[in-house]
Amino acid sequence: MAITLPEFTPMEDSLWLTLCGKALDYRRSDPILGDRMADEIVRRLGYDCGRFKLSESPIINIAHRTKKMDEVAADFIARHPNAVGIDLGAGLDSRLLRLNPPSTVDWYDVDFPNVITARRKVMPERANGHGIGTDLVDLNWLEAVPSGRPAVIIADGLLAFLTQEDMIALLQRLTDRFPSGEIAFNGYSRFAIWAARKYRGTQSVADLLKSPGFDDPREPERWNPRLKLVREILLTREPEVARFPTALRLFTRLSARSAAWSRKGTTVLHYRF
Repeated sequence: MAITLPEFTPMEDSLWLTLCGKALDYRRSDPILGDRMADEIVRRLGYDCGRFKLSESPIINIAHRTKKMDEVAADFIARHPNAVGIDLGAGLDSRLLRLNPPSTVDWYDVDFPNVITARRKVMPERANGHGIGTDLVDLNWLEAVPSGRPAVIIADGLLAFLTQEDMIALLQRLTDRFPSGEIAFNGYSRFAIWAARKYRGTQSVADLLKSPGFDDPREPERWNPRLKLVREILLTREPEVARFPTALRLFTRLSARSAAWSRKGTTVLHYRF
C-alpha cells in the first residue's frame, strides 16, 4: 500500500537532506553510520535523493556527525539507564532504533506536527518511543516530558535553523527542566553557515538558515552558566577518517592539523549541565 505523507512546508521538507545523506551513506561499500532504516524509508517513499547532487564528502559528513551524536547518547544511557532521551528536530531519523535503549529509557522525538505524523507512518513503533509534534520555538512542549530524571538531548542539524536568541532560549528551558544531563549539537562556525548558503547540495535549505554561527565552542557556556563543555568533537580527528576514500582522507588529515581549519566544517559540541 502506498504511503501518503502530509504536505510539508519548506522547513519541514529540509528533513530530506539529512535523511538522504544517511541513506546514501548506507549504500556505500564502507558506510560510516550504516543506517538501513534511512535507506528503507527513502526507497519505500520513492524519494529522489539525486535532487541534492550530494558528493561523497557531505554524505560522509552527515553520517559521521550523526554517529558521534549516537555515541554521546549511548554512553549517557549506559550510565543512566532511567534517562529521558530527546531528539530535537528528529525528522525521519531512526536514532531510537539505532540506540535500542532499555525499556526504562523514555525517548522523545520532537518536530513539527506534520513530521511526527509522517514518522508514525514509516517508523516501527517502540513502547518507550514518543513523538511530540510542535514548533520547537514554542517551549511549552517540554511540559509533556518528565522532568525528574537525567536527560540526554540531541540536536542534529537543527540549530542552524534557529536564530541565536531562540537557540539561547531553548537551551535555557532545557537546562531548567531537568536536574542534570548532557546535550550534543552541531557546531556551525560562521564560515560553515556561509558555505552552507553557497554549496549546491544545500541550496534547498540556504534560505532557511537563521543562525549566524559561532567559532568558539565555549560561547554557549557564556549564554548559559549551567552548560559546561565536555568535548569539542572535531570530526577531522575522529578514527572513522581512516575509512574515508583516499582523496577525502588525505584532505581531512591535513585539515586535522589545525583546530581552526577543522572548525570550518561541521563539528559536534558536547556539553553537560
